[in-house]
Amino acid sequence: MTQNKEVIRHDWTKDEIQKIYDTPLIELIYRAATVHRQNHNPDEVQISTLLSIKTGGCPEDCSYCGQAARYHTDIKVQRLLPTETVLSHAKKAKDAGSTRFCMAAAWREVRDNKDFDRVIDMVKGVNEMGLEVCCTLGMLTEKQAIRLQEAGLYAYNHNLDTSEEFYDEIISTRKFDNRINTINNIRNAGITVCSGGIIGLGENNRDRVSMLLTLANMEKHPESVPINALARVKGTPMENMPKVDIWDMVRMIATARIIMPKSMVRLSAGRIEMTEVEQAWCFMAGANSIFAGDQETLLVTPNPALNQDIQMLSTLGLKPMNKKKELITNDN
Repeated sequence: MTQNKEVIRHDWTKDEIQKIYDTPLIELIYRAATVHRQNHNPDEVQISTLLSIKTGGCPEDCSYCGQAARYHTDIKVQRLLPTETVLSHAKKAKDAGSTRFCMAAAWREVRDNKDFDRVIDMVKGVNEMGLEVCCTLGMLTEKQAIRLQEAGLYAYNHNLDTSEEFYDEIISTRKFDNRINTINNIRNAGITVCSGGIIGLGENNRDRVSMLLTLANMEKHPESVPINALARVKGTPMENMPKVDIWDMVRMIATARIIMPKSMVRLSAGRIEMTEVEQAWCFMAGANSIFAGDQETLLVTPNPALNQDIQMLSTLGLKPMNKKKELITNDN
């Protein structure tokens, strides 16, 4: 361990994080890589599989999302999948090397109905396979979160998307505080938190720093921090936004790694437009998890095929994390 090991902090200022974000790129990557090695095995990358268990028809107006009912996209609306189908996908994911299985439903919020009862059964089934089971179902109450926790839910994804200051520019059907309330409900139920955001929505660098500030100053850092590059979906208000610059992704990943040393930093949406070399820079900067799976069966936006990812990791001298990540209980 080096003497300048990062101290776990929850009292960052925006200017402090901005200074890190603006560090000359090579120096920033070196610092982030150092922090990564102090807190994680740098040779391992967790492979997570995402399954859309209910697709499209969402009443929200998130400007980037092709699943919003008000936008005319090529995404096919699909009702909640049968439990057996979901468990079959989970088994295939585990056999292919995934250690986390995330189930996504295009709901604005969880409702106490038969569909939620079915999701509870899915969570129980995936948990029994020994996978980390994650859900992203929209807003939920603490009582609903407790039901999920009791069923064996390991993590809940609820991204901030962007900064509090820029939030109203991309979504009008809910408020930033709704996001925070759901995250608090997840925490209070004893479920680990997966929360990050998207870059490329038209935000500026201060917005990116502000989003990271919100995450880093939580009483407990999210165990998982997905960094997404906007996936431009035809038919949404964001379809003509420019492609996210790879160095902006690297800066976000490196900054997240430095200010939240213990968190898993996930290289998430947007990988389909990245070369192997560009993804390698992201791993160097501290990313240690990816989503895997093909669009037809697992996702609603394109993603590299699993065999391509395995080959890429092999080329880079990386290996899939081969065991379930333990719940982080120390001060993070």
